[in-house]
Amino acid sequence: MRNTLTRYLGAAILLLLSMPPGLGAGVTSPSSPLSEPPKGKFSVLNNQPGDDEPLPPEIAFPFLAEATNATTLTANWNITPGYYLYRDKIHLRLVNAPSGVSLDAIVLPPSDTKKDDDLGVVEVYHTPLAIRLPLQRPPGGALTVTLEAKFQGCAENRLCYPPQTRSIALTLPPFTPDQGNSAPQTTPLVGTVPSLATDSEQDRITAFLANGNQLLVLAWFFGIGLLLAFTPCIFPMFPILSSIIVGQGKDLTTARAFSLSLVYVIAMAATYTTAGVVAGLVGTNLQILFQDPWIIGAFSAVFVALALSMFGLFELQLPLQLQNHITTLSNHQTGGTYVGVAVMGFLSALVVGPCIAPPLAGTLLYISQSGNAVQGGLALFSMSIGMGIPLLVIGTTGGRWLPKAGAWMDAIKAIFGVLLLTVALTLLERILPASVTLPLWTTLFIVCGTYLGALDALPLGAASGWRRLWKGFGVVLLVQGVLILVGAASGSDDPWQPLKCLRMNPPFSSAHSSDTIDTDTAGTLSFQRIASPLELDQALASAESHPVLLDFYADWCVECKRMEQVTFSDAAVRAALSEVILLRADVTKNTEADQALLRRFELFGPPALLFFDANGKERRDARIIGFADAAQLRAHLEH
Repeated sequence: MRNTLTRYLGAAILLLLSMPPGLGAGVTSPSSPLSEPPKGKFSVLNNQPGDDEPLPPEIAFPFLAEATNATTLTANWNITPGYYLYRDKIHLRLVNAPSGVSLDAIVLPPSDTKKDDDLGVVEVYHTPLAIRLPLQRPPGGALTVTLEAKFQGCAENRLCYPPQTRSIALTLPPFTPDQGNSAPQTTPLVGTVPSLATDSEQDRITAFLANGNQLLVLAWFFGIGLLLAFTPCIFPMFPILSSIIVGQGKDLTTARAFSLSLVYVIAMAATYTTAGVVAGLVGTNLQILFQDPWIIGAFSAVFVALALSMFGLFELQLPLQLQNHITTLSNHQTGGTYVGVAVMGFLSALVVGPCIAPPLAGTLLYISQSGNAVQGGLALFSMSIGMGIPLLVIGTTGGRWLPKAGAWMDAIKAIFGVLLLTVALTLLERILPASVTLPLWTTLFIVCGTYLGALDALPLGAASGWRRLWKGFGVVLLVQGVLILVGAASGSDDPWQPLKCLRMNPPFSSAHSSDTIDTDTAGTLSFQRIASPLELDQALASAESHPVLLDFYADWCVECKRMEQVTFSDAAVRAALSEVILLRADVTKNTEADQALLRRFELFGPPALLFFDANGKERRDARIIGFADAAQLRAHLEH
């Protein structure tokens, strides 16, 4: 902090001593002679390598803007060698713009990473920078707008300047409705493709947030949340909430089931919203931080304990004194129930479902670029409530339909105990290899099958229909457990398709019986691992005029593993990508280098597929954020 303060004070004194006469208060007009160096020791032409005096910011980062056409502005910084601008300090807006004129979503170009003594790893620009600024405007004649730019930079290893502000008045030519509306021509991604400056789905959602009607935006995000509720990332929350409802026992009423479900959903929504706003403002995704193996392991242990409680092995409850205290505060409700449900909703949101989908990515990008945490937070909360509606329905109806007492209740609790063990194993798959989790799946299936009577003989003519039904389910579970055991011994990593590896690699095949095995019909894609922005740049430079696919992946990312099993194993997808260089950024450990890679491309987590043309330039319009199945990816590659 002391070093930073010293640099800022030094910069302020330097500005006072060196400011050229007649320089306005941070305002530059288009006619300002930025290209003409001032006379004296600060002249760029006189700034030889032996000079120790840093340049004033007007010369180190000369700023100029222009109206490219009727609906586009361009902001330019001619950054002097030896100086750099901070990426996250660049903010652009229109000041006192005419009615109906506004900036559309702004996409910053890729930046460099730099290790800063005070700030850690940061994103900066060392070379001349040009930013395209699309406009929303109604048809009409010429308009005058004022573009305000705020930015901050440093002289390499010397000092950092205070934040700078520049304002430039620009004249836009007349605009007619048919201007700028023609769709850009694209070519298939799998060929040698040009670099296009069109927007991705993530950027379009960001623009929708910025310019759409607020009520329409909230309704749209609510609907998206309803759809996301049925993705694999949210599925584990259903048995979690259901087990909470079942655990209430004979005292459960429909009203109480609704109130418990509502508390869980509100806590989950509030957590998603808070985590999203924090991620957008500071660039750190709290959900990713909660994928630490120790946290996942501890949460899984909690589910195992809850499951054992469902089996009747012991009863989980708070100490009596604490129960009495919470009971008094809760108006004589069952001690700690609502608090515990809220905590479970909070943890479920952070630990169970850290998936990134286009609406979430677009919202986080909007918050990070605009700083409007209120509007972005409302969209996230609306989406979270939509995700929670099915949970609310299931929790409430469960309170009406579940039996309230007797042996039936014990059987229902045992079923939900098994579901909780399933959730625990699903979480452990994020941090443990298949060689460990598959035997656990085998044990769970075989024990459940045995418990349902798979190995018990039915009395001749005396077995009821229900007993025969349970035995049938038990046999199915037992067989599945055996198949998983065989698959584990054969190298499989999927408990739901344990024999898939045998189909892809037949055990009795040989070069003599089939010497023309097609490598595109077996296995999955092979990716080159990328661990840092430097390694990525080196890989892009060595791609030798080939298009490149960069996959952002993490072991704890449920959708990433789905794409590995469903999408990348598809023979047609592998054939379509046969001429593409495949790179993978594994951000499982969330290191500084991982975070730098994510920040470089304005991503907040996996999964994400990025495409680069033969010149190493990203086609931002071709990005895929979130899960895509084989058919979707094939259609995308052919677009």
